[in-house]
Amino acid sequence: MPRTIEWIDGKVRLINQLLLPHELKYIETRDWKRLADAIKRMEIRGAPAIGVAAAFSLALFAQELAAVSVDDAKEKIGKAAEYVKNTRPTAVNLFWAVERILKAAEKAASLSDLKEIVVGEALKIWREDEETNRKIGEIGEKLIPDGGTVITVCNAGSLATSYYGTATAPIYTSYLKGKEVKVIAMETRPYLQGARLTAWELKQAGIPVKIITDNSIGIVLMKEKVDVALVGADRITRKGYVANKIGTYPLALVCREANIPFYVVAPTSTIDPSIETGDQIVIEQRDPEEVLKIFGRRIAPEGVDAIYYAFDITPPELISGIVTETGILDKPFEKSISKLFLKR
Repeated sequence: MPRTIEWIDGKVRLINQLLLPHELKYIETRDWKRLADAIKRMEIRGAPAIGVAAAFSLALFAQELAAVSVDDAKEKIGKAAEYVKNTRPTAVNLFWAVERILKAAEKAASLSDLKEIVVGEALKIWREDEETNRKIGEIGEKLIPDGGTVITVCNAGSLATSYYGTATAPIYTSYLKGKEVKVIAMETRPYLQGARLTAWELKQAGIPVKIITDNSIGIVLMKEKVDVALVGADRITRKGYVANKIGTYPLALVCREANIPFYVVAPTSTIDPSIETGDQIVIEQRDPEEVLKIFGRRIAPEGVDAIYYAFDITPPELISGIVTETGILDKPFEKSISKLFLKR
């Protein structure tokens, strides 16, 4: 798999995910706003990848600063941080990465110091993401039997992270350990991240994958052999409510009826201990045109509007466990999550 996002000689290179699977094209930029806008446009997406992109955006901004005092630089980077935070509202990794950069920047005693600290912290976030994902893969691999079939929604794969993925990490680890594993990917309208992205990267890795329409999950889980559902997350509350791509909640409901284990797979940076319930999560509503058109061509009659929530909320009672780099969090999630953060 190619790297989703990289820091190369003071510039950032990332895959333009809007063009996949038809074209593998990279965006290369030294412009911090161009990178921030890539988050908003969904040229890069997936909670961990958004976090890395946000950190890199502020690193590019820091590089541009010249002939200002360190206090002025801190004020300016704070304003840039607000711009980055306003790109998308739901994925907590974005805000986590921005706050981590700002906290690191506070330690700077000079402008050159600030530049070095901010770039260094962004690179640290980038490297840690891949390391975290590999740990998740080692832990989650045990949930997949040899010869097993995994169902997933959206793309929580390598393309949604700096590398290796979250929900796909156990799949890749299983495959590398010699297990036979198959994947069923929900297409995930309207951006088709399952059909375009998950299927593309699994095919690149040589892992068998089949696509299903989002509205067929009931009959598919009734008729096909499925061993486990693995999905990603954009924000997890202290009580275990999970915001993830639209379609996750219906999949969890069907898994409960079919008696199929349903696991959320995410780094601990996706957990937001400051909120308890799902109704406290800001759910992004995107342009209805993204529903009304496919690849620029309108599929609904003129004059008809659409409702487009980009994410839904899965309640904790539908979740079998939360796979993180520290281990699998069990119910009650409020207790296991609180214990995790107390250790820190």
